[in-house]
Amino acid sequence: MKNVRQGEILKIVQTQDVETQEQLLEALSSRGFTTTQATISRDIKELRLVKELTGSGRYRYVLSDRKLSSASDTRLRNIFKEGVVSVDVAQNIVVVRTMPGLASAACSALDNMEIEGMVGTLAGDDTGILIMHDSSLAQRFSSEVHKLLR
Repeated sequence: MKNVRQGEILKIVQTQDVETQEQLLEALSSRGFTTTQATISRDIKELRLVKELTGSGRYRYVLSDRKLSSASDTRLRNIFKEGVVSVDVAQNIVVVRTMPGLASAACSALDNMEIEGMVGTLAGDDTGILIMHDSSLAQRFSSEVHKLLR
């Protein structure tokens, strides 16, 4: 369902000027898709849609020119999976321990994953931190990483 919905979003933004998430939600609804604004927001991030200024001075969603190559994306994810030793949470901060020298690569992978609620990352040699908007988002992300590391 997600792939079908995202495919429809791409069709919508390629055929009409969509300025807001609310307009996108309405366009999807008129095509038989029932979803939420939060889901639309995640879809926009995953599809790498950005707003561009039109000739009339309004904005519209378009596909971003900036695309991380799939080979590079896969390598970063593999580095993350193979290099991370542990993940712990302290309030809204996720502490990622890696093998020596891999914290920067792990944080780079995190930066490119477009994680919901992530403010940013900071890396040392074998420790990286991920700053989240709040502690519940940090806890949720930590749980997801623990599943990935199994």
